[in-house]
Amino acid sequence: MADFEAALALLLRHEGGYANDPIDRGGETYRGIARRIHPDWSGWKRIDAAKRRAGFPRSLAADAALRKAVAAFYRRYYWGPLRGARIGDQALAAELLDSAANLGVRRAGRLLQEALNLLNRNQKNYADLVVDGWVGPKTLAALEALLAVDRGAHHLLRLLNALQAAHYIELLRRDPSQERFARGWLART
Repeated sequence: MADFEAALALLLRHEGGYANDPIDRGGETYRGIARRIHPDWSGWKRIDAAKRRAGFPRSLAADAALRKAVAAFYRRYYWGPLRGARIGDQALAAELLDSAANLGVRRAGRLLQEALNLLNRNQKNYADLVVDGWVGPKTLAALEALLAVDRGAHHLLRLLNALQAAHYIELLRRDPSQERFARGWLART
């Protein structure tokens, strides 16, 4: 089964340190955690205190307690709801964690379910899933069936990336002010 620490390490390659870009819809963020969405996250107290000291924001990287808070956050709010530990492919688990951090857990779950439905050979391998974003027993069973039939997640990963890219393209079409983030988003796909 998938390892959280390995998936988190890959996620944190995409999620830089501290940012507060007024054009970014997430607003103030640290390692991908948006203050606007998660104002009660315990790490904000440490970050606010660090703002008053010399060396901010570079000093945040050396804060071991902040690193632990980041890991605990992603484990609780992303890895857990995605049932990451139950996913039988490490690359897929890492991809889902990364997608969830950028798109939200429910959207990442919906992309997974949609991709599984598109790869089930017209329900020959397993029944279509309800695309609701909740990764539960039926989604995990379909995933296990796909991994067994395909002997891995290669096609599923490619389809997830295509669906994620389509989401970004639609977002860019709707809001051209977000074009400055296009390269970073596409690097994730």
